[in-house]
Amino acid sequence: MARGGQGLARVAVVVRAGAAPLWWLGVFAAGIGVLVPGLTGRRIGVLAGAALFIVAGAVVAYARRGRYTDLIRSAARAGKHDVLQDRAVAVRNWRRGHRWWLLLAFLAALGSAFAVPAAGGLLLAGCGAGLWLKAAWLGRRERAESALLWVRVDWLDGRGGRPAGKAVKAYRSTGVAAGDAAPGGTRRRTAALV
Repeated sequence: MARGGQGLARVAVVVRAGAAPLWWLGVFAAGIGVLVPGLTGRRIGVLAGAALFIVAGAVVAYARRGRYTDLIRSAARAGKHDVLQDRAVAVRNWRRGHRWWLLLAFLAALGSAFAVPAAGGLLLAGCGAGLWLKAAWLGRRERAESALLWVRVDWLDGRGGRPAGKAVKAYRSTGVAAGDAAPGGTRRRTAALV
């Protein structure tokens, strides 16, 4: 790292990193859960799961938006010595840091199918959908501001997450062509002109 620079990770990429694993593990757990009759029966389980999916998606998508908004407003321009972390590195760090939590959540969703079929899996999938919605919201903010948002890597928690946690004091911003991820944390479809 260059003298005086900081390692920076994209905020939307860190938020989005957990969306796919939660979604697919949830869908898989719900699919297996439908095969188990459970204590409540499949129909009640699926209906309860659908309600949990909607509630979890909304809660995750809207959680801490005020904190994100405050950090976005106070974002300072990134310095020329700051090192921008690749999208793949941020995603890998998050997933490695959360792999045991993901496994436990998946096993809990499977186990809950014996009581309420599919509900636990749909809850997990709803959390993943909520993270996608939050990343999309951040992407809209980035497009509106014409600036990508970054967070210092050393301010993230030990598992590579919590881009709006207590340790985060401010975001940094760059132009929309910086880094290898588009607004919202998705992969860039075309090579950016830098």
